[in-house]
Amino acid sequence: MRLTVLHLTSAAIFICGATLALSSTLRAQNDAEKIYKTNCVLCHAADGSGSSPSGKALKAQDLRSDAVQKKSDAELSASITTGKGKMPAFGKKLKPDAIAQLVAFIRALPKK
Repeated sequence: MRLTVLHLTSAAIFICGATLALSSTLRAQNDAEKIYKTNCVLCHAADGSGSSPSGKALKAQDLRSDAVQKKSDAELSASITTGKGKMPAFGKKLKPDAIAQLVAFIRALPKK
């Protein structure tokens, strides 16, 4: 009886921990998506293709392309932070953690 209670308690603790970890991961993805929609969609389009009217006019890069995806996280973070070409700098608007989440979101674009 005690062994069964111990197993059930262990399983409940594991499930609670997994649920908390999963919810924070999903929240981070939702935060990154929100950051992307707020700051990037206008030029890079919802799918990252750069095919929006503004993106076409500014010749925004396709974030799903090999050229972008082959860049290091540091290079992508630097581009977001300091801007590049016609892209404005977001370093004063976004915290480093938000920029890191945005880089992870960009990495996931080709998989969608």
